[in-house]
Parts: sequence; structure tokens; C-alpha cells
Amino acid sequence: MKENTALLQQLEKQIAVNRDSIGLRLKLVDALDSLNNYKEAAAQLDSLINKDSLNYGLWFRKGKLLETAKDTFNAVLSYTKAIKIYPSPDGQLQLANLLAESKNENALLLCQRVQELRLGREYSAHCNFIAAVYFSRVGNKQKALQLFDACINDNFGYMEAYQEKGFIFYDDKKFEEALKIFQMAAKVNNTYADAYYWQAKCFEAMNKKQDAIKNYQASLVLDKDLKEAKEALKRLQ
Repeated sequence: MKENTALLQQLEKQIAVNRDSIGLRLKLVDALDSLNNYKEAAAQLDSLINKDSLNYGLWFRKGKLLETAKDTFNAVLSYTKAIKIYPSPDGQLQLANLLAESKNENALLLCQRVQELRLGREYSAHCNFIAAVYFSRVGNKQKALQLFDACINDNFGYMEAYQEKGFIFYDDKKFEEALKIFQMAAKVNNTYADAYYWQAKCFEAMNKKQDAIKNYQASLVLDKDLKEAKEALKRLQ
């Protein structure tokens, strides 16, 4: 935190000397973002956008900032503006991801557009994942599971797909099936803390206390900031 504050002060001094430097202003945005000062960071971006309103990169950066700040409504507006200027695959997928979470079927249209570009398995995996999230959020679990599997087929290490797939079974109280998915996730990536955390959740739901404790502890070894795992251990031990 001190390093970021010092960098912020340094950048402000440099910008005072060279006010027209876009590079310095964007570094200042990043520094403010890292300090969770989203309002000031957005103000800096707005100032740059006022001078160059057709700059895709500035609108995209503002969308990312607002998404981090959990201002979904304005993040959607910024990403929409960005892809109207330049319909980049990354911009379309960032927007699609937010729309999918909010049950907006336009997410599917954006994914389809990116799929039609045939950019390879990485982008195909992203498209299938986002479409699966949309169907999961609207309650079409069968379609969601099919698309999560398609995502994993494109990218075997796509950990979020395992996690979301496991959530569907966990929410349906099918804990053994959910457990198998989280265990597979841990085999694919044994440093993924959430895979162990959710195994623990399954074991706890199945009244297997010692297995739950073991996996909560494993998750904390990988991510010491997992607050929920710490609270679970206090409850179980």
C-alpha cells in the first residue's frame, strides 16, 4: 500500500510537468485502481475520453475499472461504447460476461459473433463458458451443464467451468456429484484453493466432519485469505 501511495505521488508530480501524457495518466489510473480509489480513477479516464471520445482502449479500460468497482450498469455502458467503436473479441466477451450474469440473452448473441470468428479453442472455451453461465442463471441447468462440458473440452484447465458446474449440483443438494467435480478440478490444478474449499463444503453437507476439516485446511494453505474457510474451521473444530 505504501509503495502504491508513493507511486501515486510520483505520478502526480510527473503529470503536473507533462499534462498531455496519456501514458502517465493511464499509469495514474492503474495506481488509483490499486488503491480502490475508483471514483478518482474514473474521473481521470473521463478527462481522457473527453479529449478522445472514439478511443476504444479508453472506454474498455473504463469498463474494466467500473466492473472492478462493482458498478455493473455503467460498466455495461462503457463496454457497449467500446465495441461500437471497435468490435474486438475481448471487448465483446467482457460485455457478454456481465450480461450473462444479469440474465440478459444478448450475451448469447455476442458469444455467437465471437464464435463465428473462429479464433481457436481458447476463445471457443470462453464463449461456451459465458453461454453456460447465462443458462445457469436463468435456470436451464441441462443446457448449462452441456456448455460447461464443451468449455472444458476446449480447455481442460478452465477452472471456473468446473466450479460453476459443481455449483449446479451443490445447489440441488447432490453433494456426491458436486464433490466429484471439485475433486476433478483439484486433480487438474492442485493449487486451486477453491477446489478444496468446495470439497470441504460438500463433505460438511454430507456430515463428514474430518474430511471437511482436512479440505478447509488445504484451501487455506493455498489461499490464506479465504475468510469463509477460516470461519468454517472455527465452527467445526
